[in-house]
Amino acid sequence: MTELKPRKTLFNPEVKRRGIYLLPNMFTTAALFAGFFAIVQAMQGDFERAAMAIFIAMVLDGLDGRVARLTNTQSAFGAEYDSLSDMVSFGVAPALVAYEWALRDLGRIGWIAAFIYCVGAALRLARFNTTLEVMDKRFFQGLPSPAAAALVAGLVWVMIVAGVPGGDVRWIACLLTVLAGVTMISNIRYYSFKDVNLKKSVPFFSIAAIALVFALVAYSQEIALFAFFVGYCLSGYILAAVGLLKRKPV
Repeated sequence: MTELKPRKTLFNPEVKRRGIYLLPNMFTTAALFAGFFAIVQAMQGDFERAAMAIFIAMVLDGLDGRVARLTNTQSAFGAEYDSLSDMVSFGVAPALVAYEWALRDLGRIGWIAAFIYCVGAALRLARFNTTLEVMDKRFFQGLPSPAAAALVAGLVWVMIVAGVPGGDVRWIACLLTVLAGVTMISNIRYYSFKDVNLKKSVPFFSIAAIALVFALVAYSQEIALFAFFVGYCLSGYILAAVGLLKRKPV
């Protein structure tokens, strides 16, 4: 007569409960909250706070992965949760902020431009998740969604501080929003900074450049951030153009 084995139920102590790591997911949740807060502030007409919240989400999004690697708490759940958080913070939030701030005045063209950005962010994140194991870690394929969000939020922040209404620069906002959305799904490569080693020695010029950056940030945070991400966006196009010029005709 065969011996009956006890069934594995939720109340059986032999069943090991699966949990999630708290520390990295706390940063992801905070980034998601910042993105949601940006949406709420845009709906209430406080676009400066909305833009600042997107930048805060970008900082928190950069921390969660590093915290997970440092504490050895990476998980499939954390990766999926981070991707969903990015879609809200760097996909939906910037599109809605841009639309409420300037693109609404363009009517149908405005919401189409916002949708192009939103779907570009969704496709960018989906492609990143499916090509993570085969892509070159030194480069991103297409503009990263946090950088694209910083482009849109940076324009909003700079114009508000300068006292320029969104309606006066609605076409510039439209073109920048579409450019950010299209660049996210392009094949243009962008440097990822993942191979930077802080333990290695650097030229003296590097320290001077860092000091200059700190001075610019101290003078005007919004201009410094917007200028950096405009330069980062253009860097991919410049490298692509240089690569095309170096190719020899067959």
